[in-house]
Amino acid sequence: MNKFEVDPDISRAKTISTEIYLNPVYFELSKEKIFAKSWQYAGDTDQVKEPGWVTPVNLLESYLNEPVILSRDKSGVIHCLSNVCTHRGNLLVENPCKLHDIRCKYHGRRFNLDGSFLSMPEFKEVRNFPTADDNLTNLPLFQWGKWLFTSLSKSIDPQQFFSEMIKRVGWMQLNRFAYRPEFSRDYIIEANWALYCENYLEGFHIPFVHAGLNSVIDYGNYTTEIYSNSSLQIGFSKDDDFAFDLPKESPDFGKKVAGYYFFIFPNMMFNFYPWGLSINYVQPLGISRTRVSFLSYVFDENKLRQGAGADLHQVEMEDEGVVQNVQKGIRSRFYKHGRYSVTRETGTHHFHRLLSKFMNE
Repeated sequence: MNKFEVDPDISRAKTISTEIYLNPVYFELSKEKIFAKSWQYAGDTDQVKEPGWVTPVNLLESYLNEPVILSRDKSGVIHCLSNVCTHRGNLLVENPCKLHDIRCKYHGRRFNLDGSFLSMPEFKEVRNFPTADDNLTNLPLFQWGKWLFTSLSKSIDPQQFFSEMIKRVGWMQLNRFAYRPEFSRDYIIEANWALYCENYLEGFHIPFVHAGLNSVIDYGNYTTEIYSNSSLQIGFSKDDDFAFDLPKESPDFGKKVAGYYFFIFPNMMFNFYPWGLSINYVQPLGISRTRVSFLSYVFDENKLRQGAGADLHQVEMEDEGVVQNVQKGIRSRFYKHGRYSVTRETGTHHFHRLLSKFMNE
């Protein structure tokens, strides 16, 4: 039997082994088995607005710690490149800047903005040089709207992760979503990253934990839809004033949708409200320590502080309290597994199944 086997029949299934949250061996294995084989948020097009702009990004700092560069070349194409010089491993770009080409400050090796090798001093005598190995590695890059995603694996199809979200809310005017740093912030949670994600993936706890949210959400009609590597929760509003004005091309036309909550495995959350979007990017810092970045993109200023997305900070504080207590509780020698609500915890069951699949491959 696989260590993390979870029965596909939710009515029979037990929750995943607590070893996934507590054992440092599995925390380390998750780096390559889960995070290196999935898509990660890299930034947005505002970071490379014009040809020549380059921006360094450390993918999952304190966990994967993979240094990359977002660059826009002279023809306007955006690339995601390794930020490590192919000569002696020096970091190339330390701060966002505008360049004609990328030059290593250690020994002067130069690269084009698409990552291809350009020149190297004192290398005339080197045989079979340059080769493809002297180019910077070009990582896969997926763009949706203004948001950029990359993967450390070149074999992972982004459509298997993003297609359902794109189809469902593709009618939105994503080009008008503007990043608002004053509404964005980081939270540090003293709990395992997976516990934070599985809490997000069910609305079962809303009446018990989120009094404010429960007052505007129609809990009885709360729904969860499961896809291959993602899921969607839909909260419906009790009041027409706090719902989306959905166009006829939306599959939810005529419904009082208060919020779309998309989860992209393993650690990205896209929360669409009538006012815009909150991206919640979950980043492991340690086996029981997690950073969650709330990145706010506003579409309609007049709808801020209304409805399901009115007070994200308060909801986050309530979630943190529960998740941190669960982290303490699962250490108990008396707890090993729980069971799932067949009607309310399909998202968490699906998440545990994906954890099991990736960890057992």
